[in-house]
Amino acid sequence: MALLHIPPIQCLLTFEAVARLRHAGRAADELCVTASAVSHRIRQLEAHVGFKLFGRGDFSLTADGAAYLANVRVGLAALQQATPGSRDAALRAPRLSVAVTPTFSRQFLMPRLELFRNIYPDIELALHVSIPLLDVTAEQTDLQVRYGIGAYADCEHRLLIGEDVVPACSPSYLNEFGPFDGFRTAAEIASARLIRSPLEPWSTWFASCGIDQPEPHLGSQFNDLGLVYDAAASGFGVALVRQKLGAAWFESGRLVALSDRPVPSPHRHYICWQPGTLERWECAAFVDWIVQTLH
Repeated sequence: MALLHIPPIQCLLTFEAVARLRHAGRAADELCVTASAVSHRIRQLEAHVGFKLFGRGDFSLTADGAAYLANVRVGLAALQQATPGSRDAALRAPRLSVAVTPTFSRQFLMPRLELFRNIYPDIELALHVSIPLLDVTAEQTDLQVRYGIGAYADCEHRLLIGEDVVPACSPSYLNEFGPFDGFRTAAEIASARLIRSPLEPWSTWFASCGIDQPEPHLGSQFNDLGLVYDAAASGFGVALVRQKLGAAWFESGRLVALSDRPVPSPHRHYICWQPGTLERWECAAFVDWIVQTLH
């Protein structure tokens, strides 16, 4: 059987290492070659496949590169399983544990998880619900989805998604206590029952409206954003809702936005890991997949 269109295996191994480590020098050290050899192999592979694999100097993958990487990893894993001497290790499917916050899991991850399973059917994935507090990380998992301001010094991380927020309430609450004219005046805000959460402080909205007002200390409070949105949909009051995370509530009509001028939230979702974790291909594969999927 002629295999004329398969790239050299050293080019594929180099591509996988650079994509995983995001650094040509570290990839060279892992492969025991020079940095120039790494660059040469990447150029050789790009010439072979006919498209760019990396888009920028930070080794971010292009869309074509990300799709190709998934296939390369599946192929390399199959080769490893078929190689004498690695059969016992191959029988142990790679296991990956990921800690996620509840609402992120339900709204962003679970609807897309079948795509990951189709690409990487051999990875045994375990999801753990983590405490939905700002910048808290779960222990004893390979990867963690954190919600916070980023710039974490205790781990490596990549941004998953940032969002705008807007005040919202249920149609019944709006009919009873509305109408509201953009919910941007101190009088309108004072007249409403504000649903509180440390995960989405009202100070973000107050500042955007030019209102010098402290964070409210009265009213219902929840430490999970999904519960915040459910409470607002049940008529508890007005909540500050993320437009993407809360899309299901808006699209179903359970929540109605009170302003057409959303503002950026200071908090974002990040995928985090300890140094060295991405040396395991299954961890690197999940990070690349979720970043590409949510972007």
